[in-house]
Amino acid sequence: MMMTSLYGSLVPFLLLTALTMAAVSDSRRSFGEIVSKSGGDYGASKGTQWAVLVAGSKGYYNYRHQADVCHAYQILKANGLKDENIIVFMYDDIANSTFNPTKGIIINKPKGPDVYHGVPKDYTGNETTAANLYAVLLGNKTALSGGSGKVLKSGPNDHVLFYYSDHGTTGLLCMPVGDYIYANDFVEVLKQMHKLKKYMNMLIYIEACEAGSIFQGLLPNDIGIYATTASNAEESSWAYYCPGHPGVDRKYDTCLGDLYSIAWMEDSEAHDLGKETLQEQYLVVKKRTNLSHVMQYGNTLLSKAFLSTYMGLYSKKVSSVSLDELSSSNSLAIPQRDADLVFFQRQVQKAPKGSAESVVAQKRLDEQIAHRSHVDRSINQIVNQIVHQLFGDSSTASMLTDVRTGDQPVVDDWDCLKAFVRAYKQYCGHMSEYGMQYTRAMANMCNAGVDRDSTVAASIQACSGKAE
Repeated sequence: MMMTSLYGSLVPFLLLTALTMAAVSDSRRSFGEIVSKSGGDYGASKGTQWAVLVAGSKGYYNYRHQADVCHAYQILKANGLKDENIIVFMYDDIANSTFNPTKGIIINKPKGPDVYHGVPKDYTGNETTAANLYAVLLGNKTALSGGSGKVLKSGPNDHVLFYYSDHGTTGLLCMPVGDYIYANDFVEVLKQMHKLKKYMNMLIYIEACEAGSIFQGLLPNDIGIYATTASNAEESSWAYYCPGHPGVDRKYDTCLGDLYSIAWMEDSEAHDLGKETLQEQYLVVKKRTNLSHVMQYGNTLLSKAFLSTYMGLYSKKVSSVSLDELSSSNSLAIPQRDADLVFFQRQVQKAPKGSAESVVAQKRLDEQIAHRSHVDRSINQIVNQIVHQLFGDSSTASMLTDVRTGDQPVVDDWDCLKAFVRAYKQYCGHMSEYGMQYTRAMANMCNAGVDRDSTVAASIQACSGKAE
């Protein structure tokens, strides 16, 4: 990672007095006192509200992630945040895509308003890298490569909102270009932000599969950060407002949003941000996002703050959203990793039979299915080889599916996991969103003591040294 040099200078923080060691009961202390003893701060701040919004994907079939981020921008902008304090990462290939039936417009719900207009183009295309994201969070302009040059200039009195939407898996999140965001690197950046006094308190929303693995056993509860995730460390998150959903226009062949993301954003639009707390929103979002387990991490005492602490507060609501709509059925949601197939299948169905368009659409769908088969076969072969060589007759199935629970990070040796992912990409090809589910097996093998040479040898043998 390009920010490695920054991590080397990290110095562990002395732990502040634990809440449970306090002599007086919680009921007899002010919220501000409780929070201050838990690594955060609370109260009337004269600081500034900042936001970093990240769509980690590209491709029209991933429409929903950029739509989510654009929607988040509109909420913040309408509630008083300035463009100079909102930093946006998105590949920006959706609004004017040839597949988009409404050129220059992006929506995040059926018959919804355009959320694309006015969105800052801070980091787009090849600038949407993990390295640039870390530089932005740390306020390090010299480490940037391209882009608008905007970085967090926040200080100890400011509140920072971070929102990410895309694909994830065990211990990592995607970015449109370059390397993944690895959980250990991301949390180290957050610790460094705290050390540099880049915020008073920080709110994080993560929309991704296995999103809980980014924080499980890694995010301290004493650095003033409250985070919620769309899923725990072992399950999918869900695409929403997909083709076939009531109200979705037939001209859209892709999902318009993600269940957890639209849950927190539509809830924010439906309530007075100055009266609803983060904890109240968490419970609403948890209830609506009933196909995965919405989780919370870090300093949960900070969830007693009002939404306006991070999102601003304007005299009028962004829009009126029916409260009944916020508890609507989620039966038509689609697992994140299958949403791309919905798009490619729809393209085949809509193309005139026997036409050149039909041939191209069928070829794209066939390629997606073939790639999935390649990933399934190669990963299973790698696991079988390593298990047989190093562990005798141990169960291959358990290596693929074992899950760490509780407060344990999903992997102990992050260098091993990174090397494994790189070796697979070099010899077997890009994993794709579908193949990312197998990083759990890679993490499990690293936890079992597999070395780098074994991962490389197994990848070469499984894929004959040829990336697909």
